[in-house]
Amino acid sequence: MKTYQRKPEWLKVKVPGGEGYRRIDRYHREQGLHTVCRSAACPNQGECWGNGTATFMILGNNCSRDCRFCNVGHERLLPPDPEEPRKVARAIAELGLKHAVVTSVTRDDLPGGGAGQFVALIEAVHEQAPGCKIELLIPDLQGNREALKSILDADPDILGHNIETVPRLYPLARNGADYRRSLELLQNAVEMAPQVPTKSGLMLGMGETGQEIEQTLRDLVATGCRMLTLGQYLAPSRDHLPVERFITPDRFAELKQFGLDLGFDHVEAGPLVRSSYHAEQQLMETDNGNEL
Repeated sequence: MKTYQRKPEWLKVKVPGGEGYRRIDRYHREQGLHTVCRSAACPNQGECWGNGTATFMILGNNCSRDCRFCNVGHERLLPPDPEEPRKVARAIAELGLKHAVVTSVTRDDLPGGGAGQFVALIEAVHEQAPGCKIELLIPDLQGNREALKSILDADPDILGHNIETVPRLYPLARNGADYRRSLELLQNAVEMAPQVPTKSGLMLGMGETGQEIEQTLRDLVATGCRMLTLGQYLAPSRDHLPVERFITPDRFAELKQFGLDLGFDHVEAGPLVRSSYHAEQQLMETDNGNEL
């Protein structure tokens, strides 16, 4: 039986609180919106909500896949809410966000993987909050090029898709996903819309080796991916894939430098880093280093 390790000191987070946190929490409950902050049990929820930022999740609160690392439910898939894009855009506008991150559950049961909902969301945000930057974190769309093109044609400011882990661990951790398909999505996005920076991320500590991490980063940068996040995997429960090891802050610093040396424009790396962590700062630094 796998033993569960005690979290080291560097993974302890503050108890959520403050007016910014309470404001988003209240809006979240009153408007019936989903945020990946809560649905995926993100450890940065207190910090991000306290700073007035949140990552919205569309296409419902249940996923068509059952990845062993993820806390999102998969029990009952409901039809997309046609009002959801408008509701999220209104929340972004009323909360005064300057940089909105929008992700989704995976919906293999929908045409184009639900790409139309992303398109409608971008259009609604452009209408209701025209000054807000829009960062998307999309599923693999089962490799549907037309679905991807429709999202890019709607003009997001960043397109993200997480590779999540090294290829050897895909059968163990990512039910229904395909490593090469994810790389191809990122490469296709660069080819279709080179003006839109692409972004990806990995969770570490699931049993990958240093060589496997480095090769995965090489594979990512070869697609033209410009932004990278590296964070510690934390098992949401004892029913999920257990943590094999905790990565030290010093090792994350080494991997950050390795990624920058490979050619990524920006690397956010640390035990508590998630794909949307410091997202606005990442885009600003990328813009400053590269005229988009």
